[in-house]
Amino acid sequence: MALFGLIPDRSPEPAAPAGDAAADAARLAALQPQHPGPRELRAQAVHRLQIGLFGLAGMLLIVSLANVIMDRAKLVDRTTGGTPAAAVSPSASPSTANDPLVDMGVAPELPVAGGAKPAHQAPPASSGN
Repeated sequence: MALFGLIPDRSPEPAAPAGDAAADAARLAALQPQHPGPRELRAQAVHRLQIGLFGLAGMLLIVSLANVIMDRAKLVDRTTGGTPAAAVSPSASPSTANDPLVDMGVAPELPVAGGAKPAHQAPPASSGN
């Protein structure tokens, strides 16, 4: 059995004389790839069309699912009346709300005194005159 017409059957053939030109031409023709007929071309086109339509339908499904998820997240955000971080820890200090490393637990939370000034201040920049 030939695989898609590209590989000839390897069934035992009657032994032909070595110099038989017709047998050599037949063997050579059997090794040449077969061109698909109109029926095979139409089947390939329909298959490509089906794959493309299923791909488009899949993308549409994924985008619509993401849209539904985002709408639900916005609805939950509006009903809670604030950001999810404020809902989880209402006693968080204002300095940690601006520090994402502290929120993730990567950096330690350092107390910030409101009236404390840094020990080193840069001198004021002169205007040049």
